[in-house]
Amino acid sequence: MSPGRSTRFSHNLKDDAVYWGSPVPNGSGGRTYADPIEIKVDWEDRQEMFRDAAGQELRSSAVVYCSQDLEEDGVLFFGTLADLDSGQEADPLTIKNAREIKGFQKVPSLKRDGYDRKAWLR
Repeated sequence: MSPGRSTRFSHNLKDDAVYWGSPVPNGSGGRTYADPIEIKVDWEDRQEMFRDAAGQELRSSAVVYCSQDLEEDGVLFFGTLADLDSGQEADPLTIKNAREIKGFQKVPSLKRDGYDRKAWLR
């Protein structure tokens, strides 16, 4: 397995998710998201305490393991692009059950042959 790939969790990535990277201001007071992509994850609907980038302690609504880096303030939806209604992909926060990424952790694997990645959603 090449460095940069998830190791410990990669065999468990059997769930489909749609990912939107962190939004950027659109100049009109709103936010614009990058085009969504489908990724494989291990999605667990469970609460877990974590600290966000500002050090604030929060409780997640879901924990997601993945094989790529995700951005805090990005959004994940459990499902595929085909599950979305036309036009929903432009603003993921209008999608029922889409959740914001409020924490992300990337740590070297135990064997130091890749990384383990975990996101906390709210």
